[in-house]
Amino acid sequence: MKYLHTMIRVSDPAATIAFFELLGLRELNRFDSEQGRFSLIFLAAPGDESAQVELTHNWDEAGYGEGRNFGHLAYRVDNIYETCQRLMDAGVTINRPPRDGHMAFVRTPDNISVELLQDGHLPPQEPWASMPNTGHW
Repeated sequence: MKYLHTMIRVSDPAATIAFFELLGLRELNRFDSEQGRFSLIFLAAPGDESAQVELTHNWDEAGYGEGRNFGHLAYRVDNIYETCQRLMDAGVTINRPPRDGHMAFVRTPDNISVELLQDGHLPPQEPWASMPNTGHW
């Protein structure tokens, strides 16, 4: 068996693609079905194209709600503090800051949780060490 992809349904493909591009993923391919009225967009981190995220956009949907029943996607990052700072600078809320230098949680525009994990632990660093949680993760 081999992991292929994780599928999430999205309301705004452009906003969701922009979010994942901030994390470092790139679009690999896209399929639009006029007859089925949907789009499939596949993204992956450069060099790790076998671990894909499939964004499914149903053209006529009216919203998916919180998406908490999904769980989360998880990505290992090179530097948790730099990644969170880049996301925060772009307006992304850090729901669970990397106070421990190891783990953080953010959410996509459709409220899908994304866990960011540092390989190992970086020493605690401000402002992260004293930053409170801002929501569910």
